[in-house]
Amino acid sequence: MRSPAAGRATAEAAATGLVSPVGGTPLRPHGPGLLCDGERLWPVVAGIPWLRADREELRERAVRRIEEGDPAGAAVVLLSDTDDWWDGPVPPPGALRAALGAATLREAVALLGMGRVGDYFLHRWSDPTWLAVLALTAHHCPGRRPVLELACGAGHLLRELALRGHRDLTGVDVVFAKLWLARRFIAPGARLVCADLTAPWPLRPRGPAYVACHDALYFLPRKREVVDRALEYADGGAVVLGHCHNALVPGPGAGLPLDPAGWRSLLPGAVCYDDADLTRALLDGEAPRPRPVEDLARCEALALADAPPPPPGQRSRPSR
Repeated sequence: MRSPAAGRATAEAAATGLVSPVGGTPLRPHGPGLLCDGERLWPVVAGIPWLRADREELRERAVRRIEEGDPAGAAVVLLSDTDDWWDGPVPPPGALRAALGAATLREAVALLGMGRVGDYFLHRWSDPTWLAVLALTAHHCPGRRPVLELACGAGHLLRELALRGHRDLTGVDVVFAKLWLARRFIAPGARLVCADLTAPWPLRPRGPAYVACHDALYFLPRKREVVDRALEYADGGAVVLGHCHNALVPGPGAGLPLDPAGWRSLLPGAVCYDDADLTRALLDGEAPRPRPVEDLARCEALALADAPPPPPGQRSRPSR
């Protein structure tokens, strides 16, 4: 178990620049593993602030476990939470507690009952959509700007950027279990926050930033609201949206996709790419070429970047 001093240090680090998703007041440390907005307490588990505004009963249960000196119990409570799209069963508490001691990512996703999402995380490195992310990120890279990844999942992109020397990395996701995997196995050094992107964000803008969202925005309702918040947070930096499903192309894709014109309307100044072109560009070692939005009617997914490529000396080198 962490010492009280270690718990306070974790809470203090987690609180930096965060505000309550209910009311927007600054969050302050309130003993080991807790943050306070002046009215309610919020749990911090594995260094991850849990700031979902619509799960009062879950928040109270996790806070109670922390107050009782049982951070592992608080982790089990939060690991049981899912997003609104998940239709699988919640694993029993014993499996969730066993996941805390998992030695590998494969063991952890099995114990967490992640099913197809776990398969996605395990094989993300070889997915064609991941190659598209690498090509897009290399061509429109963060440079020296701080990075915020929305719906970051288990932190694959955050890890990739860390390996390329980026240090100011923040990931936000609505599912605590995904962030816990990132902390434990994939992107241990990133700052991680559990929050709902369609609710008021608990993060304060702090200068020009690079905001990315890959293979996720099509799941979210109120997309314009989310993108407007991303632009506000970017503060003149960059907003990059990858693998946005095309509603004009029939297929098994889930979520709430838009047509290419609908995606482009969210970022009117963005350059657009066919996701498949990005994958081919990486494999061929070439720079990806933008496409007019009217040429993308038949692509399965597209990407948008509201930022010019950085100077050559600040570009990232893609890996395969």
